[in-house]
Amino acid sequence: MTVRTDQWIEASDVIPMFPTLVWKVQLKTEKREAINAMILAALAAIRRDLPQLGPGQGWQSDQTLHQLEEFRDLRLCIDNAVKSVMRFLKISDAAFEITGCWANVLAEGAAHKAHSHPNNYLSGVYYVQAHCGSDAINFHDPRNQTGVIRPPVTELTAENIDQVVVRVTSGTLLVFPSYLQHSVDANSSDRERISISFNIMFSSFTEKFSRPLW
Repeated sequence: MTVRTDQWIEASDVIPMFPTLVWKVQLKTEKREAINAMILAALAAIRRDLPQLGPGQGWQSDQTLHQLEEFRDLRLCIDNAVKSVMRFLKISDAAFEITGCWANVLAEGAAHKAHSHPNNYLSGVYYVQAHCGSDAINFHDPRNQTGVIRPPVTELTAENIDQVVVRVTSGTLLVFPSYLQHSVDANSSDRERISISFNIMFSSFTEKFSRPLW
């Protein structure tokens, strides 16, 4: 005998729980161009005596770029974005600070393996140069147990995938939880992919916790 479910179900619903959010901001053209010009000039000076990157090679600066005057405007944009995230999350008015800010440069063929940023609350990345073939970042499911069983699916949806690809362009600013693993596929363009990463932590926490890890 066939039982029709609509005969015994009064109501049904799907309840989303424990979402992992990524905030995406796109800077206006005039602001983006001014910020990028200052960043590119600063990075050119830092890399002046370094060898040119070859295929498959990458380079990272030290983690103190936020202390440079050339990064002041970007620092203000990051500050505003983080304040907006804090308001969205209903977090009380707690002081926060940038614990690290560094440049990532990937030549053609270079990638960045999956990683997270321990001992921070929020992390983010600003894209200075992101051309076709180097215009995406991958975010990986932070729930380890979901990998225990991965049955075949008829269609990939937001509810069954284990990786989300976020498209970016020059002037894109992303903010996300520091625990969220992320990676970058190999740069398939013939130009360098340049981004600025940063970490955010509550100021009072940095006095009591271990140093942030990059």
